[in-house]
Amino acid sequence: MVESPTNYPPPPTPAAPLRVMLLTHGGAEEVLARLSFPEVEIVGIFVETDIVRHHSFTQKIKRSIRYDGFAATASKLFQKVFSRDKSASELAVLQDSRNELERIAHERRIPFQLVRNYHDVEAIELMKACDPDLGVIYGTNIIKESVFNIPRLGSINLHQGLAPFYRGGPPIFWELYNGETEVGLTVHQVAAKVDSGAIMLQETVPLNYDYSYDSDYELFIEDFSKNLRPLCAELVARAVRSIALGTVETREQDSSQGTRYRLPVKNQKDELRRRLKARRSQSKERWTASNAET
Repeated sequence: MVESPTNYPPPPTPAAPLRVMLLTHGGAEEVLARLSFPEVEIVGIFVETDIVRHHSFTQKIKRSIRYDGFAATASKLFQKVFSRDKSASELAVLQDSRNELERIAHERRIPFQLVRNYHDVEAIELMKACDPDLGVIYGTNIIKESVFNIPRLGSINLHQGLAPFYRGGPPIFWELYNGETEVGLTVHQVAAKVDSGAIMLQETVPLNYDYSYDSDYELFIEDFSKNLRPLCAELVARAVRSIALGTVETREQDSSQGTRYRLPVKNQKDELRRRLKARRSQSKERWTASNAET
């Protein structure tokens, strides 16, 4: 397994700022806004456009039943939205974000590239031509070594999870499932194994389920994640600047700790709803007992 370097060489001289390329599917506007340091130069923004996984109709049926159940699958078929794995609204949000990124890039005279797939030969050549020192990966699918090792210093990634205990995803779901009271945010070096590279920065934020969402945990997770964006962007910017200044410190992960999580299937989603309901009942019982004592 090949990993990015963990011992960074001396930073560039003041006359040669750290050359950074940004890879994202969208949603990185706040990161870009915070990367305005004299020690850092953004030499390219690369947005991957072919992000929808393509499956046959039969594969879609099987996947939908596995992850969402029969009823939800029947509903999708009835509404005739089964031709795409991502909803039209999600794709529209991504497109708006890409447009905003392109606008900011144009204002700051940063090269902006739409590429079909990061691993295409043409895309790799474009990234190499930027001659980057560091790659920043923010909100993409899994990136292979042929891409994340293009920069001289490798690449870093923002992971919504307390690595190594929570690797993979989806973020927040498994923390709720396991009854955690906080969620971690980790900036780490990108390695061949998912979310396993050396850790640069980590922070935790409280996680308290808002029962005004009732059992709609998906909407809760979506809103919770949106509220984390400023902190995520700030962590990435701090990490990049520490590399540019030569003050970065890293620590290796112990991959024997924690779990590499994956997409939850239907029975796990149902179990989370059951657990949330049970915790709500327990909370009410404790509140009633406490008031009775006083």
